[in-house]
Amino acid sequence: MLIPVLIGMSIITFSIVHAIPGDPAKAILGEKATPEAVAQLKESMGLGKPLFIQYVDYVKGILSGDLGTSFITKTSVAEEIGPYLAATMELSFAAMVIAVFFGMNLGILAAWRHNTGVDYTAMVIAIIGVSVPVFWLGLMEQWVFAQDLSWLPSNGRIDARMGFEPITNFYFIDALIQGDFVAFGDAFRHIILPAVALGTIPMAYIARMTRSSMLEVMRSDYIRTVRAKGVSEFLIIYKHTLRNAFIPILTVFGLQMGLLLGGAILTETIFSWPGIGRYVYEAINNRDYPVIQSGILIIAFIFVMINLIVDLLYAWIDPRIQYGKE
Repeated sequence: MLIPVLIGMSIITFSIVHAIPGDPAKAILGEKATPEAVAQLKESMGLGKPLFIQYVDYVKGILSGDLGTSFITKTSVAEEIGPYLAATMELSFAAMVIAVFFGMNLGILAAWRHNTGVDYTAMVIAIIGVSVPVFWLGLMEQWVFAQDLSWLPSNGRIDARMGFEPITNFYFIDALIQGDFVAFGDAFRHIILPAVALGTIPMAYIARMTRSSMLEVMRSDYIRTVRAKGVSEFLIIYKHTLRNAFIPILTVFGLQMGLLLGGAILTETIFSWPGIGRYVYEAINNRDYPVIQSGILIIAFIFVMINLIVDLLYAWIDPRIQYGKE
């Protein structure tokens, strides 16, 4: 289903982008541009062709590895989008680590101490995590930890005064490759606040799913048998229960990771994080069609690839699941 999903996504994106009010040629030249200049620019950008021909040219470019050229910067999107994509992937991964660590442990603790104060407290934390808007949480983090306490920086990926030169645009990897542990520490300090803000909602979903899935498995006969044999509660929870409860939790992992990649725009805006969300948002304001189409298509591709990997992991976790066999 991956290929038809991407084809459908390209058609929908192309159609909606070209329905955005406004003329990219006028956005570039300004409101005082003459009609002749606007028409000439539109022709040079290929916007004078019928939409179907434009779509065919767009698909041909994608298949040949050409994502088009930005109307604003006149730079190849394939070259320009790399640093933005790396920034968002780094932020999303950090947010997911926070969400998985705290979410799974909250859910396990709630299931382990079901119908106790611990369970109720964990679920209240999860409900608050789902309910608190990301933009409000981000602003509160900046106010408390950056402005009042001055513990952490409030924007950017790294202190510009350090003169750090990235290689792969993944700052943590680049700092380790160069052996620059000062830059590594500074990048770590910069990512804490946006990662916490972005990871709060997936943490809450993971906590609730872990709890419900664990409770379902803990009520099964074989868990009662294991408990009757005198196995310690710790091994029952982490060895016997968690693995069998992991498939629904893994599904949430995949969905939330995909949503983080595409939904980080608020966090990136608040913390001035140069990610793909802000990149596409600015392109929408400038009617930069190639950037918008390519950015959304890349996010969609990563999303379906993550879900494909999750589907394949099902069979690894549960040997009873076999693909391609009746």
